[in-house]
Amino acid sequence: MDAKELKRVRLVKRVAREFPDGSIVNLGIGLPTLVADYLPADRTILLHSENGFVGLGPQAEKGKEDPRIVNAGGQPVTLVPGGCFFDSAMSFAIIRGGHVDFTVLGALEVDMKGNLANYMIPGKMVPGMGGAMDLVVGAKNVIVAMEHVNKHGEPKILKRCTLPLTATAEVDLIVTDMAFIRVTKKGLMLEEIAEDTTVEEVIKATDAPLQISGHIARF
Repeated sequence: MDAKELKRVRLVKRVAREFPDGSIVNLGIGLPTLVADYLPADRTILLHSENGFVGLGPQAEKGKEDPRIVNAGGQPVTLVPGGCFFDSAMSFAIIRGGHVDFTVLGALEVDMKGNLANYMIPGKMVPGMGGAMDLVVGAKNVIVAMEHVNKHGEPKILKRCTLPLTATAEVDLIVTDMAFIRVTKKGLMLEEIAEDTTVEEVIKATDAPLQISGHIARF
């Protein structure tokens, strides 16, 4: 496992610690799907997928994939005992009815007001909206899991999003390979940093102003 992959694993492990016992959690495509492999063993957490499952398990082992059991990104996964299947109408009724406790989504940009842009870059081919529009307004808690900067080294946490918005003022937490940031009514609160970074490095890599918690933990 290379250094970049180790950082991604550390990130998703930190996200997984946020879910209380008994939570129903939806994981978006891309990086958030890795959270399924690192859920705490001492808690019962049910994973929901908008393509019609509750009770998804970790990714399937090679050679043991079932083509009928895939997550919303099309990756072969497993089903835990008691897991169930249903149609898309029921799946989105669960989301829109407020029965999903947490959703974890990737982002192109997120800003200091909790606005999220994660579905479109004008002029470029990207996966599109998917279920994100429903999840960000239907889930009780919205966590953004992403790398702190883009491939050009530019901040993804901005004063104001520049890309078309998925939703306004819906993000509660931002977890990156560098930091754990809570979205508050007064702005962004830096509460934790990765073990191999510093507060100064996080501030430099963030466009939006950060409030610094009195006690900065490490993850």
